Amino acid sequence: MLSVRRAALETLVSIFEDGAYANLALKDAARTVAPSDVPYLYALVNETIVRGAYLDYMLSHFCKRQKRTVRNLLRMAGTELLFLNTPSHAVVNESVSLCREVGKAPSAGLVNAVLRRLDRERDALPPLPDDPEERLSIAYGVPRFLVREWLASYGEAETEALLSRKPVGTEVRAQYPFTTEELLEALPVDAERRPLDPNCVRLSESFDLEHSDLFLSGRLAVQNEGAMLICRALGDVRGKKILDACAAPGGKTAYLASLSENTAELTAWELHPHRKALLDATLNRLHVRANTACIDATEPQEAYCGAFDAVLLDVPCSGFGLLADKPDVRLNKSERTITELTGIQDRILDVCSRCVKRNGVLVYATCTISKRENGERVRAFLSAHPAFRLVSERQLLPTRDGTNGFYYAVLTED
Repeated sequence: MLSVRRAALETLVSIFEDGAYANLALKDAARTVAPSDVPYLYALVNETIVRGAYLDYMLSHFCKRQKRTVRNLLRMAGTELLFLNTPSHAVVNESVSLCREVGKAPSAGLVNAVLRRLDRERDALPPLPDDPEERLSIAYGVPRFLVREWLASYGEAETEALLSRKPVGTEVRAQYPFTTEELLEALPVDAERRPLDPNCVRLSESFDLEHSDLFLSGRLAVQNEGAMLICRALGDVRGKKILDACAAPGGKTAYLASLSENTAELTAWELHPHRKALLDATLNRLHVRANTACIDATEPQEAYCGAFDAVLLDVPCSGFGLLADKPDVRLNKSERTITELTGIQDRILDVCSRCVKRNGVLVYATCTISKRENGERVRAFLSAHPAFRLVSERQLLPTRDGTNGFYYAVLTED
């Protein structure tokens, strides 16, 4: 077994320096520490991801930029000192020991000096810049272009509220024919129904979901309320032919099966084979019948022209609506990333709109808060496809709706 700080440090290096996905890296790391250390491991890694840019800014006043291992060790220790309220002596002593343990003994003196100074001067740290865009970007480790866009749309107070939001906790639902009432009775912890989708249940505390009988038997699915509302945007899906064109990992396909009481004829596409395997595993666990295939939704599919009553396009996006639940979403994103994504989104909309029957429903959805990826894409599509019209659209905001930041637009061709 590794110490929790050793496991956290190795995980942070893999995320910050090597581009690993935080959720996968943390799952691997959790297997290397004592079960009692797992909650702190998650808290330490996730909070360090959120605060990494802030710590870099503060540490730059105390020492020059260090190489990857020591840099992440200082970030991690700074997070413990300033944000997790870990006793100072434990942070400093353990960090110095860890520095030596990972083969960076020559830097142990620097780590000791920097952390002691950071602790000593915590009430007189250098102020952040006055400019709101720069301040919020540093404080929450998000790209400046994102802050700029949110400031223009929501103002400074709401932008900071969006950036500082904590995870809402785990939300689950029953998979048909299991009911929400039966789920609430069977759960081992207290839970409450959510107001926007009464099938969504928020847990009061965590438990070992993935090894529970509810999960393994396919009676329970983990799904955020916002994602469930996207499925509901398709309307009454009972007995309908439905396409989920970007389907992995399969949660929305499975909820459509539940909403239809297993009467919908479901087709689910996924571009990448490894993600299709994940899709198939999800549907198999939840006992959902669907025609799944490795298909690129940006390439015309003549065989499916006009084949579906409803089409769901949960397109690839920046994921900025998930900042609280997936802290690493904020890393390695640029203006170019958004430009590339909008091109993909436009192609998926164009190609998959041909799969909808006349008077059918086309739902475009993302898990982001970005006009460029949301409303602007829909309006560009409508401009190029005048036969379609916008029925409704909605931007879900954590600060207003209590969900993650999802967007959906309902379109139809008259």
